[in-house]
Amino acid sequence: MALQPNQNHILIVEDDQGRKEFSLDAPVYSIGRDARCDIRLFSQFVSRRHATLVRLPREDGSFYYRIIDGDYKGKPSANGLLINGRKIPAHDLKNEDEIVFGPQVRAIYYLLSRDTMPSGPLDEYDVTLIGPNMMPEFED
Repeated sequence: MALQPNQNHILIVEDDQGRKEFSLDAPVYSIGRDARCDIRLFSQFVSRRHATLVRLPREDGSFYYRIIDGDYKGKPSANGLLINGRKIPAHDLKNEDEIVFGPQVRAIYYLLSRDTMPSGPLDEYDVTLIGPNMMPEFED
């Protein structure tokens, strides 16, 4: 089995109630105005079931998310999705993609690598050494 890269999938949503951050790891998310949606959007301009996020596998064992306009049954939203300024029915999300659901309702998708974190415990004996030329000169 291939080594799976450590990744965080984050969706930052801005709507009429402000800004919210969602860490994505489930296989499917419903997005919309309906209270039963996994990711609820607060705006009168958003459909009850505006979009669906689906997690799909890659060959290396990692995964990515595809956003699809409308609900999981195939019914499209009233106004569609603008992804990076283009109106399209579905899109495989990439780092920093912008999704516009309606006026003043948008989301930014982030794919963050966890490889930047130290993998082991910090060394308690790791100290910064000061060279003699770094010390002020004192007179005797």
